[in-house]
Amino acid sequence: MGSDLPTFDLYTYFRSSCSARLRIALHLHGIPYKPIFVHLLKNEQRTEEHRALNPSLSVPVLVVHKTPGDSFAIPQSIAALQYLEEIIPSSSAHYRPLLPQNPELRALTLTLVAIISADVQPVVNLRVQRWIKELDADPSPLCRQATEAGFAAYEAIASKTAGVFSVGDDITLADVCLVPAAWSAARFGVDINNYPTIARVVAKLEEEDAVKKAHWRNQPDTPEEFRQASAS
Repeated sequence: MGSDLPTFDLYTYFRSSCSARLRIALHLHGIPYKPIFVHLLKNEQRTEEHRALNPSLSVPVLVVHKTPGDSFAIPQSIAALQYLEEIIPSSSAHYRPLLPQNPELRALTLTLVAIISADVQPVVNLRVQRWIKELDADPSPLCRQATEAGFAAYEAIASKTAGVFSVGDDITLADVCLVPAAWSAARFGVDINNYPTIARVVAKLEEEDAVKKAHWRNQPDTPEEFRQASAS
């Protein structure tokens, strides 16, 4: 990767689907990064150090080091994904644009991104699950319902736009968001085979080296009991 690009730290947690989006994109682009692990179940995201990087107290956070002493943090995954798209030069050997140039296809891609990031993820995220548990309720049925509704909407659009992947034959940001959502869906008892386009695209994505490297079972902070098992 060319020296004209910044260097990156990624604050991540192995099971975080939003962190997985960044891990996938960084690997697709061939961009090295330093992972910094934030254990959500141990509330490490609530430290003052992390609050200074991300007032939302969540992961991921992509820290961009432009020059010594010139760094900034991007504490939302979609903003970080779009930033990467904008800074990678087309002359790079690893250039692999994840947003189509065609305006209509770009709009469809961002629509699919929003279904996952705005409709599904806010409901199933760990913080919301904890809030529901504080009300002495089980969050699993709501997480399952939100995932199924989101996947139904995604399937309806992707069934018309998909080629090899969700929008045509190239991987886009829609795919980068979809595959971690599919991993999370399995935890809530959602069968992605009920969504044939999604199931086909996810299966193809899981053949990609970048996706394998980003899988939650394959992270340095993945507990040993979750390793070596078949991907879900």
